[in-house]
Amino acid sequence: MRNLDLTPLYRSAVGFDRLASMFDEATRTDTGYPPYNIELVEEDQYRITMAVAGFAEDELEIEVEGDSLRVTGSKQKVEEPKQYLHQGIAARNFERRFNLADHVEVRGAKIENGLLHIELERVIPEAMKPRKIEIESKKRLFSGKAA
Repeated sequence: MRNLDLTPLYRSAVGFDRLASMFDEATRTDTGYPPYNIELVEEDQYRITMAVAGFAEDELEIEVEGDSLRVTGSKQKVEEPKQYLHQGIAARNFERRFNLADHVEVRGAKIENGLLHIELERVIPEAMKPRKIEIESKKRLFSGKAA
């Protein structure tokens, strides 16, 4: 895999540091644990689903800070050692981060059948939504004025 050197971007652009940071983060190696899906539910509605089998609700934490969503799983220490013949279920701690686009908000989360579902929605402020401007004719503009 090739590494991207974004140093020239930092030197010659102002205000693009967030974009460069996203490129840096995207090129880092990912352990792939826990596996997850990102789903488009409807226009402007998304769902992140993470496989968190073996984690209880109190062992999971979801935090939003600015444009970053962080999901952390912390397994409590088991006092009794177990002797496995095969251990295929990972029960290790994890931290997974997602960068959120502008105006994307976390609406809720739930655990169902070992899957953590995080509901997201893009909420565009009224001032940023497109609006139609009525075109008035010259006749309408000047009607009602005395000649």
